[in-house]
Amino acid sequence: MSRPTVLLVDSSPALRQQLVSVLAAIPKTHLETCTSEQLAQASQQHQPQAWLLAQPQRSLSADGARQLIAQRCASLALAEAPHIPQPNTPLDGHFVLPAQAEQLGQWLRTCFAAPVLITEPSLVVAASPAMQQLLRLVERIAPSLGSVLISGETGVGKEVVARTLHRHSARALQPFVAVNCAALPDTMLEALLFGHERGAYTGAVEARPGKFQQANGGTLLLDEVTEIPLSLQAKLLRALQEREVEPLGARRPKAVDVRIVATSNRSPQLAVRDGVLRDDLYYRLSVFPLRIPPLRERTEDIVPLALQALARLSHGRLTALTESAQARLLHYAWPGNVRELLNVIERSAILGMGDPLDAQDLLFDDDWLAAPGGILPAIESSSPAVLEGELLQREQQVILDTMTALGGDRRQVAQHLGISPRTLRYKLARMREAGVKIP
Repeated sequence: MSRPTVLLVDSSPALRQQLVSVLAAIPKTHLETCTSEQLAQASQQHQPQAWLLAQPQRSLSADGARQLIAQRCASLALAEAPHIPQPNTPLDGHFVLPAQAEQLGQWLRTCFAAPVLITEPSLVVAASPAMQQLLRLVERIAPSLGSVLISGETGVGKEVVARTLHRHSARALQPFVAVNCAALPDTMLEALLFGHERGAYTGAVEARPGKFQQANGGTLLLDEVTEIPLSLQAKLLRALQEREVEPLGARRPKAVDVRIVATSNRSPQLAVRDGVLRDDLYYRLSVFPLRIPPLRERTEDIVPLALQALARLSHGRLTALTESAQARLLHYAWPGNVRELLNVIERSAILGMGDPLDAQDLLFDDDWLAAPGGILPAIESSSPAVLEGELLQREQQVILDTMTALGGDRRQVAQHLGISPRTLRYKLARMREAGVKIP
């Protein structure tokens, strides 16, 4: 079982030290800290089992915080600290340290004793009746142990639904392990799934557990399960039936307890008919078959998905779309589904001219590729010097927005921007030389 995590928000060093003393009496507990501005990202990254807020009104006013930490949340203060106003949203409790250290410890043990259903507003957008019905079904089948087979076109969000299923199950605190069955050769896939002992094959210098063992107690996602070769499907079927795996080179099988979720971008029934998927494996996997409709069949989700992605990818800098922009999104067929929509929004968020984004700011693949060299006509008309200045300003603004969103954490900023910390330091130095105020 993974170590339970407590997320402490907006804490002073003295308050943190008091909490550390409380956690010392609770074995194998992990403490993480963040600011209110980092709350959403830290919650998604660490998946805490309990939230402790030093400044609850400030923390819960952060975007999406009330939905994200709607449970297992309490406020915390020092005895000598001034009274802190409590938010309208009811919390599980308010603890004053060190006087109420024992009560806090009891509350934390209660939080760790049962699975927490992590609510992530960004996980699934379901404005359409079809997706709302699908999510209601996911919530109903999540507590069971039955295997789930999710089908749908590429880019519709099959893994997102699989993760939602896991988060609503009794295994939410256990591992969620995903395997792309189409990305590896047959020989490597077998070792990856079932593990191997030392010396099982040339180059196996040490024993390694397979994905089944890594997901023990949790959920194993077999992405693109119809791409598994038939010879390996027989061994997979046995692992599902017997609930045990036999690593390569092992003398005896090892018991595993996993919930299987499989996905496919083709019809599983057609895969069985074409001889690509064993019929006995199909029936073993499809205790609960789910189909995610393509985006063109659930147009009600397009604008909410776009708005959510726009705010997230621009770190709150862009939050709206004009009516003409929304109309353009709604009249497009989206052959790449949600994945293509996210690409368009990310591209437009970086190069868009202002908030709200207009129809001309939306950069579809055809718009981008039709311009010579991939440069947009509006930008191409500028002189090289003007273009260089515009791009530099936009780069600086993206860096500043990212630093504000991540609380100035240079390491996280570099990671989020996809550059090295050294490159970030260089760019920040250049910005200071140009008179830009760095937060």
